Amino acid sequence: MSFKMQRVHLFHAEVEDKPGGTAAKLKKLAEAGAHLEYVYSQRSLTKAGVGDLYVAPLHGNGELAAARAVGLHEVSEPIVMRVEGDDKAGLGGRVTQAWEMAGINLHGLVMSVVGGKFIGYATFDSVADANKAATILAELGTA
Repeated sequence: MSFKMQRVHLFHAEVEDKPGGTAAKLKKLAEAGAHLEYVYSQRSLTKAGVGDLYVAPLHGNGELAAARAVGLHEVSEPIVMRVEGDDKAGLGGRVTQAWEMAGINLHGLVMSVVGGKFIGYATFDSVADANKAATILAELGTA
């Protein structure tokens, strides 16, 4: 089995919690040529009428300028790792159980399977947990 896990460098902005709040920011990134692989948004848990938007990756001066123009900036948290590899029945359970046994508490997890490959995004509470999870994933890949 083959796995790959890498850190996702996120950009964040607050958005208005109304129709088009997220779309306006994504439109500017698209116009700058951004090819986003990760888009996550949710209503703010602490501010009424506001949402949080996270996107990745952004490359080059044009994309970064567009990001700044719509209020996006790079953030160090949350700690998101992109996980991908060959799919196999029960794999999600094996991976998350191994992380649990190592004492890793997931902040969030989204996984999908397309064409025999899985891809997911795992969010961790700390860099140490993310690094430990990557080591465990590598060990599972050689088992």
